[in-house]
Amino acid sequence: MWSQPVGAFPTGTFGVASSPFKMLQRLIHLSRFCRSPRCCFEGEGFFKGMALPLTTVSMTSSVAFGTYRNCLHCLSQARGAGGGPNTKMEVFLSGLAGGVAQISVMAPGDIVKVRLQCQTESKKGATNTSKPKYRGPVHCLLSILKEDGVRGLYRGALPLMLRDGPSYAVYFLMYRTVSELLTDFGEKKPSWIGVMFGGAVAGMSAWTVGTPMDVVKARLQMDGLLGKKQYRNFFHCLTKTLRTEGVGVFFRTLGLNYVRAVPVSMMVFLTYEVITAFLQTSSDNTDTPPVGFE
Repeated sequence: MWSQPVGAFPTGTFGVASSPFKMLQRLIHLSRFCRSPRCCFEGEGFFKGMALPLTTVSMTSSVAFGTYRNCLHCLSQARGAGGGPNTKMEVFLSGLAGGVAQISVMAPGDIVKVRLQCQTESKKGATNTSKPKYRGPVHCLLSILKEDGVRGLYRGALPLMLRDGPSYAVYFLMYRTVSELLTDFGEKKPSWIGVMFGGAVAGMSAWTVGTPMDVVKARLQMDGLLGKKQYRNFFHCLTKTLRTEGVGVFFRTLGLNYVRAVPVSMMVFLTYEVITAFLQTSSDNTDTPPVGFE
């Protein structure tokens, strides 16, 4: 019972390795605050702001995976399948639920990470009058709580849900579809080549769906930090960005997302399959791919 959630637990740490790409991606999203990707090299490093997310990344993966697996079983029982293989629609809906459920754990660490990574302008002058607003992850977390309360930790949660819900649904569905196509006839599990190729396709597909909402999320999380607020709510941010910058701004970092999603997703799926195969002591008919999209 616990082999699959435990197998998902360490896969979340692969997202930390892709932090340099995430930081560059976020600064491009927020081009109004950081004029060019070059500012990435003028801060404290590519892993700035990762301390708090690092403490919750594995928990986030476990929450998403546990929700996904439980939903698969519930849907299977609801249609009276008697433990048979889940349909692709059930995989899609369960992935959607898993992506949304993880937001409760992920959102506070995410907003802290975004604000610390985008805290770059004060580093250029390094004068006594231009000190960084946040001294570190804990100070940033406490400052947000003091200024906006608990609600402030979940600013940008709606676009985060709209990003991760559909993205995880596509992520799980594409992995299952591709890995099944690459599984030899008569075999129950795909080969390691099938696992890695399925992971690569799943990661690229998921970020194709999730990148637009990632732009909106980042802008809402940073709104008002460096001056007057520009957006009244999610819909105002979405429409204003679309009107002033065009559709292309929502896919500006898609190439960067592909570069980091392919190797990370490949290793996530391969690691998960190896760990669960080692821990699993009884067969389970429910196909449960790993979690490791964010």
